[in-house]
Amino acid sequence: MTAKLHPRVQPHFEMVLARNPGETEFHQAVFEVMASLTPMIGTRPEYAQWSVLSRMCEPERQIIFRVPWLDDQGRVQINRGFRVEFNSALGPYKGGLRFHPSVNLSIIKFLGFEQVYKNALTGMPIGGGKGGSDFDPKGRSDTEIMRFCQSFMTELYRHIGEYTDVPAGDIGVGGREIGYLFGQYKRITNRYESGVLTGKGISVGGSQVRTEATGYGTVYFAREMLATAGQSFDGKRVVVSGSGNVAIYAIEKVTQLGGTVVACSDSDGYVVDEAGIDLDLLKEVKEVQRGRLSDYATARAGSARHVVGGSIWDVPCQVALPCATQNELPESGVRALLANGVELVAEGANMPTTPEAVALLQEAGTPYAPGKASNAGGVATSALEMQQNASRDSWTFEATEERLEAIMTSIHAQCVETAEQYGDPGNYVMGANLAAYTRVADAMVLLGVI
Repeated sequence: MTAKLHPRVQPHFEMVLARNPGETEFHQAVFEVMASLTPMIGTRPEYAQWSVLSRMCEPERQIIFRVPWLDDQGRVQINRGFRVEFNSALGPYKGGLRFHPSVNLSIIKFLGFEQVYKNALTGMPIGGGKGGSDFDPKGRSDTEIMRFCQSFMTELYRHIGEYTDVPAGDIGVGGREIGYLFGQYKRITNRYESGVLTGKGISVGGSQVRTEATGYGTVYFAREMLATAGQSFDGKRVVVSGSGNVAIYAIEKVTQLGGTVVACSDSDGYVVDEAGIDLDLLKEVKEVQRGRLSDYATARAGSARHVVGGSIWDVPCQVALPCATQNELPESGVRALLANGVELVAEGANMPTTPEAVALLQEAGTPYAPGKASNAGGVATSALEMQQNASRDSWTFEATEERLEAIMTSIHAQCVETAEQYGDPGNYVMGANLAAYTRVADAMVLLGVI
């Protein structure tokens, strides 16, 4: 934590530390927002009062439950499920479910806290929440994943609803998992409430572009950042970390806009393809075969090489898009990027850049977009899916992508205008945090002390 907090804000952070011991990811997310409040204190001191800020940092509801299920050998397995319903001032809780062995309460709370502000930036009437489990879908059969999802929903169903809490996918939760979850919800409730989950398949009320939305949205935001400097993606050399859903569709949109993505990564290492990542091959390896990037490198032996371990941030690029997971871009990674002439960093994952790395980017004057702004395309399109479900309607791919592009352009404009309003032009972190915080705080004040 490199920044300092305003004296009126410091007691709030100390209370967060005291009430949430050991939750380092949650502390990091809260500190980042609180550090941005300093320029607002002079003009809007009420936003630092206990009545707003202390409630902003305390989830409205935290749900933890046991998830028992049978594996293919008939053995009982036990996982832990979470749903943190953080803030509903703007609308029903909205946020994804993450299935990954790293999941714990701190991570779910940090994700839920970030989700509140991300959702506020979209301008859509949705609050923020997050959930998931320490279940690892990697290496599990489809039937094991189905059994787990059914057990998970058997507990979760009583806490969600289209006017209460609307989960979606995240790491480890794609269309397959959402389908199993929705099927169990439908079975238990005997109601076809398609608006209760987003990220569904098209045939059961899903939205066009939802699969592509987070990756596309990140690139649209980065495009607007480049445009403020009179540039575009045309001819830019780009590195995208990760090789899951967000990374794949970020790569696709960068390529459509004229850039060349030369590297992406997975948990085993990273691949560099100087000819540009072959998107069709990457999709085949990761989405169809559920393989590793080493398989991609083998298939592209003429132009690609696979690096085991190491840091993808050592690969020279002009635009860096961290799209994998939290705290994946450390200070050492930023130093390597700056040494190689990086011009812009935009987050496709949630909080992938460490505080020290963010400070280094800002000291260098390198434009940097936090995930709550640049990766909001996923939840924005989830809200569009909710609209379609509520009206029993279905939009075309083109119409939905047009809405997504307009939302991301609007979020960029909010960040720029708010940063300028508070005297720090080009500071996307401040712009995103203060624009979102203001909208949520105003709603909380109107609703009274609840």
